[in-house]
Amino acid sequence: MSRGKGRGQEQQPQRSFTLRWGVVCGLLLALGLVLVGRAVHLQVFSKDFLIGQAQARHLRTAKISANRGVITDRNGETLAASMPVDTLWGSPRELSRGPEQLPVLAKALGLDPAVLARQVAGNVDKDFMYLRRHMNPDDAQAVLDAGFPGVHVLREYRRYYPAGEVTGQLVGFTNIDDAGQEGMELAFDEWLRGHPGRKLVLRDRLGRVIEDVERIESPSPGREVASSIDLRIQYLAYRELKAAVQKHRAQSASAVVLDVQTGEVLAMVNQPSYNPNDRAQYLPARFRNRAITDLFEPGSSFKPLVVAAALESGQWRRDSRVDTSPGMLRVANKIIEDEKNLGLASLDTVLARSSNVGMAKLALSLPSDQLWQVLNRFGIGRTTSSGFPGESAGLLSPWENWRPIAKATLAYGYGLSVTPLQLAQSYAVLAADGVMRPVSLLRVDHPPIGRQVIAAQNARAMVDLLEHVVGPEGTGQRAAVPGYRVAGKTGTARKVAAGSYSTERYTAVFAGLAPASQPRLAVVVVVDEPRAGEYFGGAVAAPVFSQIVGGAMRILAIPPDRPVAPSRSPQLTVASAP
Repeated sequence: MSRGKGRGQEQQPQRSFTLRWGVVCGLLLALGLVLVGRAVHLQVFSKDFLIGQAQARHLRTAKISANRGVITDRNGETLAASMPVDTLWGSPRELSRGPEQLPVLAKALGLDPAVLARQVAGNVDKDFMYLRRHMNPDDAQAVLDAGFPGVHVLREYRRYYPAGEVTGQLVGFTNIDDAGQEGMELAFDEWLRGHPGRKLVLRDRLGRVIEDVERIESPSPGREVASSIDLRIQYLAYRELKAAVQKHRAQSASAVVLDVQTGEVLAMVNQPSYNPNDRAQYLPARFRNRAITDLFEPGSSFKPLVVAAALESGQWRRDSRVDTSPGMLRVANKIIEDEKNLGLASLDTVLARSSNVGMAKLALSLPSDQLWQVLNRFGIGRTTSSGFPGESAGLLSPWENWRPIAKATLAYGYGLSVTPLQLAQSYAVLAADGVMRPVSLLRVDHPPIGRQVIAAQNARAMVDLLEHVVGPEGTGQRAAVPGYRVAGKTGTARKVAAGSYSTERYTAVFAGLAPASQPRLAVVVVVDEPRAGEYFGGAVAAPVFSQIVGGAMRILAIPPDRPVAPSRSPQLTVASAP
């Protein structure tokens, strides 16, 4: 009895173990079935959903920057180009997780640690923040190699201007996003700016790009713009104008060189200038293009247009004479005077000696509406066709508002305003046998069809008359160019100060054409407020004109039209003893 009871007690633990083993195996089997089922559910039924979620977290659409178009001079020399640079950006969410790294990162970026910490704290709910833009690629890579979490790189482009301040006000500049802001960069921004592309990239959990998956859209680079500028003449004009400003301690100055045959701007320079590569110099007073935006009263340089209007009227001829006696003229309550009584003067003499009395009589003899129409056809009072941003139209008041004194003073360049470019275009009309061609800042492959502004014979007569101004008896002798016949006119205008014309502030002007036998260039030089003693246009602006034209003639290989007298060998003289 006792042995049977012992065997039953031994079998009970064995059954208990078997039961527990079965329960454990059952649980493991059930768990395995659950895992298999979950795997099947994820891999089969939820596959598309999970792939979409993964892509949403790791696949991103990135921008592919487009290269902005190049600006060149007429001969292909680069005036503006885009250089590749790297921009570092960060995720404020990730950066905020390692605040101890921010001072080190700030030092690597050359930033103030306190400023960077404030920026990160202020954008902690965002995923994007610029850290430093337009870095040298090597410097940016050094920061990336340091392994700062949440720091990423973006390829961008930065504009570079090889000619610097020589073309600064003409070419203009772009902002940090490579969009045109001034000058040709703004005028032709639609052509220059490219269209960025897009691509799919795979990022890791730290946001770093580990693979380019697919290009969605290829970037389209901007168009190249070939300007009308001849960089050689631009450098020449810039050098001469800057030297004149320094010599005469002038406040500012501008010079424009036009190709008479095509209407192209071969050079356009201003002083003071600025370097567009240095954003610290981006001040409106320095980067505005004075040759196109600034207005001035042209003074006597305007007289040829009034004489042209007189010839157009038919009342006056090339050989007509004007009675300037006794050297003064009263109009209303104002007395107009000449330095000397020229008596019965020819048109040659009126222009060469710059007679205000003779010019006033010419203007007063013409119907106001007729005079206004001729001046308007010359482009006075309206913008040129340059398309340059911010171009001024100048001022030519309606003829109905002209009183006799206004008409008389207009004859010698007061009571109206022009830009240097407008004045250059007007002189180009005289040089082109009375034909006005559109002013162009772009290279012109074929001369455009012009519009006849005045009769060809009257334009040729004006060139002949203006050649006397640069002769021995004229006010523009210092504008002469050895080997070339030059035609032009000086101008010295008083500036308005405190509501009246100042006797201490002047604008010195010379506008002219060369070579006079068959004009190719129209050049205007304006020097504002020379303060070193000399202030007349013939003394200040005319020599700059001479240097620019002389150099441009050699650059363009224009043959001389005036023989140069052979220089005499110096003779040795022996002084006798006292």
